[in-house]
Amino acid sequence: MYEVLNDTAAQVILAIERGDSIRRVAHHLHTPYETVRQAVNRLEDAGYVHYDDGLSVIDDRVRDAARELVAASASVSPPTIEEAYVLPQFGDWPFAFTRIDAVYVWTQGGYQVGRDPTDYPLFLAVREQDVDTWEAFFESFELPTGFERQPQDELGGPLQIVIDPQPSLEIEHVEGYPVIPRSETIEYMRENYAQFQSALAMLDRMYDDLELDVTYQETERAQT
Repeated sequence: MYEVLNDTAAQVILAIERGDSIRRVAHHLHTPYETVRQAVNRLEDAGYVHYDDGLSVIDDRVRDAARELVAASASVSPPTIEEAYVLPQFGDWPFAFTRIDAVYVWTQGGYQVGRDPTDYPLFLAVREQDVDTWEAFFESFELPTGFERQPQDELGGPLQIVIDPQPSLEIEHVEGYPVIPRSETIEYMRENYAQFQSALAMLDRMYDDLELDVTYQETERAQT
């Protein structure tokens, strides 16, 4: 079993939703298609997944084992920022990136100004009823959670998860990432206009159906 269920295979198992194609799984994991295809082939040969009009995991116990393996791996080698964006997809409950991470997703990674890799919160909107299970989920990966951003010097590492509980979620998907609706993201950006003026202008250029009437020209600073 453990020869087949390496870290990549475990992530593939956790990313599969019944009926998924290999390409869709690769898209969710932000992993090359060929890497995922080879992992799926090994998992199918071992009897852990089945492909019939889409992928499915044979037994929930396999999914549980995969989650334990990924969590154990994270305790030895903490998730990178890129891996942290994928990690919530291994949970069993809905979520959406929100606040500055919604801006990041809707600009397709174009706006990432002011993010310090040594002090990096991820902002997730979740259902109120799922808060406890999400906290336990991230605790298994040794990632701290809170409802507000915590000072970096009180944490054991650069990453933290800021949870935004909501009575219900409206979720859209951009480049494989679940995210709050674009209209909500724009409203948040307008409320913090000084920080997101350039991002609003970027969105206006990216999406033809927007008329945000935002102009932004980056000024060059003289080098001294």
